[in-house]
Amino acid sequence: MNDAELVQQIINGNSNAFRFLVAKHQRLVLHVVGRIVQRQEDVEDICQEVFMKVYSKIGKFRGDAKLSTWIARIAYNTSISHIRKEDRGEHSYDENPKLVAAETDELAAHQPVEKEEVTRYLMQKIEELPVQYRTVLTLFHLEEFSYREIEEITGMPEGTIKSYLSRARNILKEKLEKLAVTEKTNIFTEYA
Repeated sequence: MNDAELVQQIINGNSNAFRFLVAKHQRLVLHVVGRIVQRQEDVEDICQEVFMKVYSKIGKFRGDAKLSTWIARIAYNTSISHIRKEDRGEHSYDENPKLVAAETDELAAHQPVEKEEVTRYLMQKIEELPVQYRTVLTLFHLEEFSYREIEEITGMPEGTIKSYLSRARNILKEKLEKLAVTEKTNIFTEYA
């Protein structure tokens, strides 16, 4: 079933078609929301909110973009709205990024690195990136959206997207190089 048929089935009231849409796109929504909203207790609620919006707005889907791009845009906008609302409200999402980074670097300095640890370290460093960098990295590398699709989802110009991707990659590269240097130093110290 293609996107147009799926949308028409949902508009016609087929609840199984909507369940299929949710199952097909829940990983995408979770990735987008999870990269923007860092408080895990909010992520599930926002994902549900995204699918409620998808359901209520499905009749407005024109088919100009892929259905996944349209859903990702709703997820992106809902997440950004949530962050703005929270930032104006009672708390901020960043507990103390410098403290977290210092603790991570301290941990990395004292333990040998395994492949799983590098992956965990990298994911932690991605979470510390500014929201725009995290979002663009997720959409481009994990969800494999094109620059044009990311532009449709986020409203950012293509040049900005490329710039954010480049900056994010450079930051992560520096962090991994720092980890590698720390590991070499630890190994030499251990056997000296």
